[in-house]
Amino acid sequence: MQFDLETRTAALSVGEFASFQPGPREGDSGPSGLWRAQLGTHWHRELQARASSEFGADARFELTLSGRIQHRGWTLTLTGRVDQLITRRDANVIREVKSVLRPLPADETALRREHPDYFAQAAAYAALARQGALATDLTTGPLGSVRTELVFVEADSGLAQTIALTPADDTAFLVQLERVVEFLALRLAARDRLRRLHFRPAFALLRPGQETTLRDLTTTFERHPLVLFEAPTGFGKTGVLAEFALGQLRAGHCDRVLYLTSKSTGQLQVVRTLEGMTSPQPGDQTEATPIAVWTVRNKHEHCINTVMHCVREHCGYLEDHARRWHDGGLGRFYLDLKHARDIDTLRAAGRNAGVCPYEITRRSLAHHDVWVGDYNYVFAPRNRGFFFDQPGFDPARTLLLIDEAHNLPARVADAHSHELSADAAELTLAALHRIRCPRDFHRAWEHWTHFLRNLEPSKSLPLAVEDDARHLLRDLASLLQSTSLNLTDLDPDTTALIWGTAAVAEDVSRSDLPRLWWVPQSGHLTCTCLDAAAAIGAQLRAFGGVVLASATLTPADAFATACGLGPDETATALPPPPPATPPPDKLGNLTKRDTRKLFRQIATGADLLRREEAHATALPALVQAVAPWRAGSYAVAFDRRVDTRFAQRALHHQTTSATVAALHRAALRTGSPSAAVVVFFPSYAYAEAIRDEASRIAPDLRIALQPRRRELGAQAAWIESALADGGALFLVLGSSFAESVDLLGGRVSHSMVVGPALPEVNAVQEARLREWDGRDHTQAFRHVYQLPGMTKVNQALGRLVRAPGQHARVLLHCQRFTEPAYRELLAPEYREGQILKSDSDLTAWLELP
Repeated sequence: MQFDLETRTAALSVGEFASFQPGPREGDSGPSGLWRAQLGTHWHRELQARASSEFGADARFELTLSGRIQHRGWTLTLTGRVDQLITRRDANVIREVKSVLRPLPADETALRREHPDYFAQAAAYAALARQGALATDLTTGPLGSVRTELVFVEADSGLAQTIALTPADDTAFLVQLERVVEFLALRLAARDRLRRLHFRPAFALLRPGQETTLRDLTTTFERHPLVLFEAPTGFGKTGVLAEFALGQLRAGHCDRVLYLTSKSTGQLQVVRTLEGMTSPQPGDQTEATPIAVWTVRNKHEHCINTVMHCVREHCGYLEDHARRWHDGGLGRFYLDLKHARDIDTLRAAGRNAGVCPYEITRRSLAHHDVWVGDYNYVFAPRNRGFFFDQPGFDPARTLLLIDEAHNLPARVADAHSHELSADAAELTLAALHRIRCPRDFHRAWEHWTHFLRNLEPSKSLPLAVEDDARHLLRDLASLLQSTSLNLTDLDPDTTALIWGTAAVAEDVSRSDLPRLWWVPQSGHLTCTCLDAAAAIGAQLRAFGGVVLASATLTPADAFATACGLGPDETATALPPPPPATPPPDKLGNLTKRDTRKLFRQIATGADLLRREEAHATALPALVQAVAPWRAGSYAVAFDRRVDTRFAQRALHHQTTSATVAALHRAALRTGSPSAAVVVFFPSYAYAEAIRDEASRIAPDLRIALQPRRRELGAQAAWIESALADGGALFLVLGSSFAESVDLLGGRVSHSMVVGPALPEVNAVQEARLREWDGRDHTQAFRHVYQLPGMTKVNQALGRLVRAPGQHARVLLHCQRFTEPAYRELLAPEYREGQILKSDSDLTAWLELP
């Protein structure tokens, strides 16, 4: 749906109009929907042939329809395509053909209950045809007497059942008009509310450096639609972005804000910040305006079943949505701006109303001003439809804010990477055999399983074998669109694997994303996206404005290139359609008000054209926040005594372990509330080796090694316990413990980084180096290894000092840190420090005040 609130107009297809409703829609989607669509096409052609044989030239097919409907001050332009128009002596008959899975003939009441949108669509065609929206070579005016029929076709057999619409079916058309206009009225009310938006500043008191940041960001954004916003950890980046976003909404520069971050803590923080800026507070002289914010959590968190299996026959919460939505009063989630929207409230409401909580989120989202969620909802092919299919969602009128943006290139590459296992394929094959699936699909899956089972470990598939993999995946995806599978007898994992095959096949068909097809172990095929820049850049440039924020975006040229925004980016944007201009002979009939409105539209269109043209080719602008209080907050030393490269590190295990013990003794002497020290390692294996060696040479030192894969709450609890214990915390660089848990600021006096966290040398990294073939090897090594590794170091150290007055003593434990290629990639506050060449140098440095 496209709409213009200023002119109170909207344009949508008849199908979209007929299925539009504020609550969840009944029906299938995904690959099963593709299969239904393909079968529908088949039966459409079959019924066309029958009608042509029966009625000859009096039967017309696939006729375009377009007309305007006035309702409650709104003008709706509806467009569609009539399946059949049969011209008879007594009337013109419009036929709409729909395929169904249930046996036919069926009770008419049941068909009406199960497919209300089909009847609404047919009623819409009839209403438009009566007013002359349907033009053929026989007539260009109203058709006069019109009858409308729905022809249901049983998908498996082709049996047909015809139901004639009655005058009572016009009610379905009017109900849809009310639903669409209600949605538009709510969007208009939201726009008017945002234009009057009043909010408090994000910070009651500004820290040094915050005074001009919002102004700098806003001014830069007005000139550049793409902005890189770098601010150190603890600066207040979330508050700045929240205040910036509310200002853009109030100014009308965007209709909606998307705030994406990979951190659960970041999502919660932005919601708290926005609520604090817009919720009423005692003593306010001007009442703050409420803002509609929705945090989108993943589907598993919404599920209220013991096992998540999104098939109607297995989940009672997916049936009879429309009635349960209405009876449960679930419209309160978007009508009442003060209503709680947290995941526990959603789950409780869904359980009470008998509606899937994920569907409550899906159908409430379009009414909200700020959407908060993970990167996947914009950048992952399998998830992005959740945002992009929302009614009225227009990326060109949306402000996209991406926090922790340094993670974006790797996360999007992961979204375009796939792992395919022979074991899983064999289990699926057995399940398909058990449900007696169609022979062609069973045979294709059998070939796919055989292919996977015969793969031997390889750093790179030969091109011929890679081509075989693509071919087999294409065959499976094609058959999925033309095969009826009985999902009710399959377990959730098998169902997800089968449907996921189509998504994998579509994704690997992209030629703009370099990939490595390799086999890490027998029967395990991995397709790794080596560089997602093309996918990221295309998505970013679709939005009206983008701010990518992080504490570690520099060097900016390298980050921009990784996001498809570098100087070699060649994407161009299509110009927006020109404003509708009346023909010259009609200009004289315009009133002065209409004339002013027309020229305002022309000027606005020209401005949008200039902005979109600039947006298509512009390089991102960099805004760097200044935090003067960080100057002098780190005491850094570079330890040249050890070499932590993989081939050499074992030779220095004893020195590294002794250094950890010395660091802890120094922390004890400071008398700080926590004598704990934090040691960052490039891998679990390295941390475990040092833990074992330290236990031998310093048995009294208590070491807490970061556990693997814990939930956010458990991570925080573990860190609190380890800090209270006062020993050594061993954390892994790049993990959520090192980058996402903000509990270390001001609580750790001594810290140590054991070597740059360069990625492991493996087939993937070797392939990424090969992508730089023919270019400078030093630059290739910098982009593939050094930049990712040093970003992890900067991210970890930034969390030790998060506020004025906090200090940390940091030991960079590897001779590579003194090399210019590594040192220049450190944040400015970590680049200067004493170089330690001996044990006595370390002792002297630790004794400094």
